[in-house]
Amino acid sequence: MSAIETPDEANMVESIADALLVLANVGYGDFDSRVEVPDGGESPLGALFAGINEMIDALRAERERNRSYQAELEDKLSTIEQQRAAIRELSTPVMEVWEGVLCLPVVGIVDSQRSSQMTDVLLQAIVEKRTRCAIVDITGIEVMDTRTVDHFIRMARAVRLLGAECVLTGVSPNIAHTMVHMGVDLADVATHRSLRDALKAYVVQQKRKK
Repeated sequence: MSAIETPDEANMVESIADALLVLANVGYGDFDSRVEVPDGGESPLGALFAGINEMIDALRAERERNRSYQAELEDKLSTIEQQRAAIRELSTPVMEVWEGVLCLPVVGIVDSQRSSQMTDVLLQAIVEKRTRCAIVDITGIEVMDTRTVDHFIRMARAVRLLGAECVLTGVSPNIAHTMVHMGVDLADVATHRSLRDALKAYVVQQKRKK
């Protein structure tokens, strides 16, 4: 003899099914659905459903906080990237010191990443301004190793490939000694003691061409 389901039991089964459906939706990220609470939450089942709704409210609030934190983090990361770009631009200033003459003053440590960045910025400026002469001033560098010297030689070669002359200025005695000790060939790179001397030489050279 089969058991006959009473209306209350049928309602309870339907309510539980609805609650399970709401929880399933929560698992898919839907925090808008709520479980209908019977008896104002007075019965054990009503208290359970009320607790489920409170849990969904808490999860939704946590999601909103996470979204807010994520948006704030993205804003900070964007600000940091803008600051980095500004620092890179300031650390690699290419100045037009004369008509057709650009100057790249180099200060601080030159690693592979910075060298590549400086070369890119300088070559881009040469193309944009149709530069005939690029002066790389290394007055702000006290010490050079083999890798750093190689960076500047590659930079000079890249400048010449664009049809411009590359001039190196500000070579300190220590750097000169290091280059000689390493046997660096600077035959294709003009060198001057200072930026002023390089500009004077360029002006004289242009006058002779006229």
